[in-house]
Amino acid sequence: MLTRFLVFLALMLGSAVHAEERVLIVLGDSLSAAYGIPVDRGWVNLLDQRIRTQGHKYRVVNASIGGETSQGGVTRFAGLLERHNPAIVVVELGANDGLRGYPSSIFARNLVAMADMASSAGARFVLVGIQIPVNYGAAYTQEFNHVFANVANRDDVNLVPFLLEGFAEQLDFFQSDGIHPTVEAQPIMLDNVWEVLAPLLEEQPPDQLPDQPPNQPVISSESG
Repeated sequence: MLTRFLVFLALMLGSAVHAEERVLIVLGDSLSAAYGIPVDRGWVNLLDQRIRTQGHKYRVVNASIGGETSQGGVTRFAGLLERHNPAIVVVELGANDGLRGYPSSIFARNLVAMADMASSAGARFVLVGIQIPVNYGAAYTQEFNHVFANVANRDDVNLVPFLLEGFAEQLDFFQSDGIHPTVEAQPIMLDNVWEVLAPLLEEQPPDQLPDQPPNQPVISSESG
């Protein structure tokens, strides 16, 4: 009888801990899917490790797919929100749009649509910027690179200016294809994202805000 009670208690405690965890989704392409390197060495897995090490009650869901475009991302986005009910969504998309020469207007529209859906679902939205090589033409390259900053002008978007900041021009940090970062580059990528993400992880969820009278709506000055 005692054994059954202890098993029941352990299950209940485990469920309570899991229920307290909030979800952080990373929706990206091969740059976030650990292409060509062990998955556990990719920056998203390193993010999960850092979050847990620092005691943040978040579970990271990596929904990144190699070759993903902004159109593919926006198509999957609503389903991911419904399935996981995330508190934070990190979107790292656009590299494949640029490499395929897709119109930047469509790319921008897809990013705005995802930001809108995240806001409607009560999730904070982090947009991770990327850049394309100048050999795609000065006009297109400039137009593409400005999309991220333009989308980030919205109040509900938190921008990581450039995922590859700090090593983009150092070939030693890229695999033989010259596109995908090596294992050694992953901690740098994590740090670039962490600078923007960390303050959001520190935010208290609405049901834990102090000094709120019971059964009263929570009033917050936070936008988005």
